[in-house]
Amino acid sequence: MRTVYAFLMTSLDGYHTDAAGTVDWFVSDPEFGAYARGQGERIDTIVMGRRTFELMASYWPTPAGVADDPVVAAFMNDLPKVVASRTLTSHEWGPTSFVAHDVAGHVARLKASPGKEIAVFGSSSLVAQLLPTGAINELRIAVAPVVLGAGEPLFAGTQGPVGLERIDLRTLGGGIVLLTYRPAPAA
Repeated sequence: MRTVYAFLMTSLDGYHTDAAGTVDWFVSDPEFGAYARGQGERIDTIVMGRRTFELMASYWPTPAGVADDPVVAAFMNDLPKVVASRTLTSHEWGPTSFVAHDVAGHVARLKASPGKEIAVFGSSSLVAQLLPTGAINELRIAVAPVVLGAGEPLFAGTQGPVGLERIDLRTLGGGIVLLTYRPAPAA
């Protein structure tokens, strides 16, 4: 069984995006960049929600995206992407497939198939939907040393409490803390 992990960035006060809906406040550093690039070696499928997909599709295939980080651009552009969307059915940024219904079931089937890890990048609303279903094995959360005061909460819309067990804690340069959790077994 493959591991499905969600990789999310958050402010110290728990916002995934700022009040304007951007992530411009998240400042990377060389150590975080190395961590991000390393993900490409461990994954063979990327899952995203529609908004994250459109944001990434507007950047990674561009000359600026490739120049900014050729390693990340290569795996973002080349790996199969699964997009949870009720409105999109096709897009030129491929290879991409779209799932309108039963996203958790689709992810569960991917998880049961052979392959490397599956990454859910960003997509906090999708993660909030998938987390209670058991489709996600790990949360990998990069906490930036910034307080935003407003924005979109990281897990807005999560149904019911989901207990978590911390399995790793790593400090990166620039004050970023990488927290890794897995859903805790029900008591």
